[in-house]
Amino acid sequence: MKYAGFKKFVTPLNSGKVKSPKEAESYTDESSTPEDSIAKAFKSMNDTLISDLKENILNMNPFDFEQLVVDLLEAMGYGGLKKGTYAAVTKKSNDEGIDGIVNQDKLGLDTIYLQAKRWKSDVGRKEIQEFVGALEGKHSKKGIFITTSKYHKTALAYAAAVSHKIILIDGDRLADLMIKYNIGVNTYATYSLKRIDSDYFSGQFQTP
Repeated sequence: MKYAGFKKFVTPLNSGKVKSPKEAESYTDESSTPEDSIAKAFKSMNDTLISDLKENILNMNPFDFEQLVVDLLEAMGYGGLKKGTYAAVTKKSNDEGIDGIVNQDKLGLDTIYLQAKRWKSDVGRKEIQEFVGALEGKHSKKGIFITTSKYHKTALAYAAAVSHKIILIDGDRLADLMIKYNIGVNTYATYSLKRIDSDYFSGQFQTP
């Protein structure tokens, strides 16, 4: 923490304020390397960003949240030939238990149905069972269930036991994917860490 540049690096992105000495020292100890300290600082800021993302998502209306989910899956490479055709949010009044539709491939040969729950409470077996029933109504075996909360162990066990391929994404993983694919976030700063190129110095300057 003697170096002003490192103090700036560990400054929380969402506050613009330098941490107190005690908080800042938590990133460093006598046994830590500079790389360890930077990794700890990065993880702390990333954890804060995940928490902030989840809070912002909970403040969205449900229909906007469903659109966010579709935008994320498009960014991940599902569908994508034409927005609104190969990835879409279903109409509120007649969704039949389905919140969104994306294609697994860009030609639209395989459809994946979505369920998105902007919840604070855990998702249970009942909700997953109803989603499987909705997939049956669409003659589909593939679905993605996304929630801002977590899944009860009974929900996880049911999803693993059915013949359908159900991908469960909880709030933490959703936020992590949003960061990875730049949905709802942008790059605040980039640091390039460099080290000695030992190959460059190993022999080419030796006197014949």
